[in-house]
Amino acid sequence: MLSKNKIKYIRSLELKKNRKEEGAFVAEGHKLVGELLGYFPCRILLAVRSWLDENPDVKAHEVIEVTQDELSRASLLKTPQDVLAVFGQPQYPMEPEVISRSLCLALDDVQDPGNLGTILRIADWFGIKSVFATKDTVDVFNPKVVQATMGAVFRVKMHYVDLPSLAKIVLDAGGKLYGTFLDGKNIYQRELSNGDDAPSVIVIGNESNGISDAMAELVSDRLYIPPYPADDPGSESLNAAIATSITVAEFRRRKY
Repeated sequence: MLSKNKIKYIRSLELKKNRKEEGAFVAEGHKLVGELLGYFPCRILLAVRSWLDENPDVKAHEVIEVTQDELSRASLLKTPQDVLAVFGQPQYPMEPEVISRSLCLALDDVQDPGNLGTILRIADWFGIKSVFATKDTVDVFNPKVVQATMGAVFRVKMHYVDLPSLAKIVLDAGGKLYGTFLDGKNIYQRELSNGDDAPSVIVIGNESNGISDAMAELVSDRLYIPPYPADDPGSESLNAAIATSITVAEFRRRKY
């Protein structure tokens, strides 16, 4: 039996302030929950009987068998699936070696949950282990972000930091800070560093305003993703996640 208080608690985690206070987040669906189990501590797991029968060794502080109707009342999705879990949020210490010799992303006020989730999937696909973000970037444990990551949330570490300070650390270490601009240089004709010898960070701007002035002043290499054909551009600009995908793919292509 699923109590009203338990439903109220789970649904309260839709709000950032409650997630922060509780140090918890919600994930739903057999694939996502299955991936997160074993990586993050599971506090509560709600599942229908068929799922529990298929996963008899599930480890959680509290396991509750529910009906599909009960699961629907607790779910944060429009179309609830067969399992929902509340996990504890991990804490990732900020260590200098994280950016010392690697390619990282820096998100400058990315606001859309779907974009952040997709960006983390892109980072995961291309072997980027650390993503840095401003305090105003959407919360990585927002339910929509978690669902959109398709499990990348446990493989890619998110750090919320002061980006200008991070940028100065990168540049002082002889690293590169890249960003895409409409007045930048053609990315396909520029030298790109994957961070093998010094830090390399790609800055991704806000969906509406792009890279902030404070960060734009610090970017060492201004890049441009040209349209095709070059003299007949269609859309005014690219979606943040799409721009990230094209940019990171080009960086990694240089490794082959």
